[in-house]
Amino acid sequence: MRARIRAGDRTAFAELYDQHARAVYNHALRLTGNWSEAEEAMSETFLAAWRTRETVEPEGGSLKPWLLGIATHKAHNANRGLRRRLAFLARSPEPRPVEDFAEETAGRIDDARRLALVHRALGQLRRQDREVFALCVSAGLDYRQAAEALGIPVGTVRSRLSRARARLARLSSGQPGGGEPELPGPRGEMESEAALAALVLQEETP
Repeated sequence: MRARIRAGDRTAFAELYDQHARAVYNHALRLTGNWSEAEEAMSETFLAAWRTRETVEPEGGSLKPWLLGIATHKAHNANRGLRRRLAFLARSPEPRPVEDFAEETAGRIDDARRLALVHRALGQLRRQDREVFALCVSAGLDYRQAAEALGIPVGTVRSRLSRARARLARLSSGQPGGGEPELPGPRGEMESEAALAALVLQEETP
């Protein structure tokens, strides 16, 4: 597969997309907390992968770490762009509310609220720690693969993951330094950040 990708084999690249598109999208979604941004990051990831295919090492295992490394960079850029757009919108007049009475609205709101809570919980971590946590715990990479994805030593992956888990453990237990208390939300609010952190910590780490 690596040789075929390096040679520009479009069939091999289509196979690569079919194998890893969902993993790339899910990884981008965890890091951005936004469906449209995740879709854009996924598209940009595979576009960048095609353009830089000649940089793939001829020997090695799965190309998933390579793709997730690119996706991590694209998600970071998407977050920066989103912050700029939100800052612009904050300075703009607020649009008039438009009511939506579709039956699926409640489900979409719940999904969006849960995604926002996940993103907020992981947002308590440093960016580098959050990226390692997303790769190792959520995307299922081992230490070596995460190191390959991010271009850092394996020892750095271990230390960042340990720090991330400790931070989330403090969030879940409500210990000092675990983050700011959550403000009361609307009736029917989903899990708190602390409860969500506890849920995330139940994932098995390689």
